Amino acid sequence: MSISEKKQAWQATVEKSMAKAPERRSSFKTSSDNELERCYAPQFDYPGYEENLGFPGQFPFTRGVQPTMYRGRFWTMRQYAGFGNAAESNERYKYLLSAGQTGLSIAFDLPTQMGYDSDASMSRGEVGKVGVAIDSLADMEVLFDGIPLDKVSTSMTINSTASILLAMYIAVAEKQGVTPDKISGTIQNDILKEYMARGTYIYPPKESMRIITDIFAYCKDNVPKWNTISISGYHIREAGSSAVQEVAFTLADGIAYVEAAVKAGLDVDEFAPRLAFFFNAHNNLLEEVAKFRAARRMWSRIMRERFKAKDPRSQMLRFHTQTAGCTLTAQQPDNNIMRVTLQALAAVLGGTQSLHTNSRDEALALPTEESVRIALRTQQVIAYESGVADSIDPLAGSFLVESLTDQIEQQAMAYIEKIDSLGGAVEAISRGFQQKEIQDSAYAYQRSIEKDETIIVGVNKFTVEEGAPQGLLKVTDEVEVKQKEALTAMKAKRDSAQVEKTLKALEQAAKGTDNLMPYILDAVKSYATLGEIANVMRGVFGVHRETVVL
Repeated sequence: MSISEKKQAWQATVEKSMAKAPERRSSFKTSSDNELERCYAPQFDYPGYEENLGFPGQFPFTRGVQPTMYRGRFWTMRQYAGFGNAAESNERYKYLLSAGQTGLSIAFDLPTQMGYDSDASMSRGEVGKVGVAIDSLADMEVLFDGIPLDKVSTSMTINSTASILLAMYIAVAEKQGVTPDKISGTIQNDILKEYMARGTYIYPPKESMRIITDIFAYCKDNVPKWNTISISGYHIREAGSSAVQEVAFTLADGIAYVEAAVKAGLDVDEFAPRLAFFFNAHNNLLEEVAKFRAARRMWSRIMRERFKAKDPRSQMLRFHTQTAGCTLTAQQPDNNIMRVTLQALAAVLGGTQSLHTNSRDEALALPTEESVRIALRTQQVIAYESGVADSIDPLAGSFLVESLTDQIEQQAMAYIEKIDSLGGAVEAISRGFQQKEIQDSAYAYQRSIEKDETIIVGVNKFTVEEGAPQGLLKVTDEVEVKQKEALTAMKAKRDSAQVEKTLKALEQAAKGTDNLMPYILDAVKSYATLGEIANVMRGVFGVHRETVVL
């Protein structure tokens, strides 16, 4: 059968599926009234087309995980936000939703990420600064006040304390009358990249992996629409990795999580459909498009060949993208609007499922409402005005893009084979392998800037005299004072005996082999604080100490 005949057969399959999920319009045309096909394919023999490219929604998913992609519906526009206390962040979420955002993405402050309450000595000066402060279920109730959790999908960028925040989300939904099987969203829950690139870990790797697989098992039975992990390359790239390293180290982490879940007794096709990924979008547009395509193809093969996954959903790499924070400059910050536009375009051309666009002033402070609106409008202009969403995988067949896709796959697989030879991602991290590779890449990139081999507009070329920035958003120390007062008042009202009972039960479960999620949920519902719950597990599991790499 020729490629044209195979395309016709694919089209017929897609059109049948459209009875349940129709496309946005009956036809898609250019400004010159030229009809755009759903998907373009070679009109001649193309060696390896089916094995390496295929059609959207079919193995190896190089061209996208859905058969209609953005012709069916646009990616989720999910702006990452959160600062100060729960009430302030709730106000920002409602603003974003009113501006056309289609999903929530929650940023938590460092104490929340690290398992400390706002009144802990380690939290001093950090409360509400880089995200919202959450101490207990009481804060979560305020955070989502007036936001129907059966209507909105929520992503939470949280790792060490992901189990606790997920439990709080489930409890808030139940208070709204929404059962766990009706809520949808994602927790990042990716601890391995914290050890190699970001640092917000608490427990040692073995114990952290237990918590993660407990979440997999619990959500499989109780929260089926929830993505239980977002395996993150974003922070690996922010730490200085190359595009190849971002793909390789992210997928190696994904392999480790799948292996841990299988070892814990889960069938791969029971949990793998709820795995999600999170990638960075950098400035080199064509390399980034190729990176996303290569990652999708690699993961499909890994899941089918290495883990024998039979469900096509287990073979799909679904991913969220955030534009690159590390490319934003404090100098001439309006230039960041153009950088973010290029990066967002790369994500869309690469087939992302959801997208966050950074704001122009984020190299200087938390973004203002005006800056956030411009960032969201960037996505909306790409979606509604550019035309790039009207045909699937529009850069397929480009000699350059296909060559880059192949090269990234080959180079990333070489890294994965090296990590396998070291005993897998966890063992390689303990030896400092990934950390050293990232550090060397970051150093080489910085040297290239200092030698003017890499040009950053407004930094080492095309500079201007600039005054001090104006109108930046500042989180005052008053937030910390009020958060501590609210925490004290909440503790005075709760049933202390019930809190003690649930924490004791959690401690016993942590010492044994029971799934921890039901015990964490009970503790959350008693209004035990995030810090109290994390401290119970610290007492049983211990804490991780960084592997220093020189």
